Amino acid sequence: MSLDINPVVPQGRKLIQSYGERRFRISGEDIDGSVLVFSETTQAWPVTDVAGITMHSLQAVTDARAEIDIVLIGCGQSFSAVPKGLRLALKQTGIALEWMDTGAACRTFNVLIAEERRVCAALIAVD
Repeated sequence: MSLDINPVVPQGRKLIQSYGERRFRISGEDIDGSVLVFSETTQAWPVTDVAGITMHSLQAVTDARAEIDIVLIGCGQSFSAVPKGLRLALKQTGIALEWMDTGAACRTFNVLIAEERRVCAALIAVD
């Protein structure tokens, strides 16, 4: 017996299918490098390490704050500390920050999208 463990995602929503080798497969599209994944769109994100995660690099996220409650940040291969002040700065825009390694952020994004939550993911590409 086999069980399908893929979440049921509402039509038109993005699903992160795989990550690694400095790329992502999102809803059938291969994307090289880091990405911002919104419920219905994906865009390149020119961030390669935690030092590059700033309010400036998250401008597209804060610009979409009317449609987002939570931003999941995948900080790379392994967990590291949140840059000082980032959590508070995002909170002041009305967006909650969930900080985790990239793999965990990919999995969490898929679960939250399946639950039709107002979420986006900022994901640093990993090897």
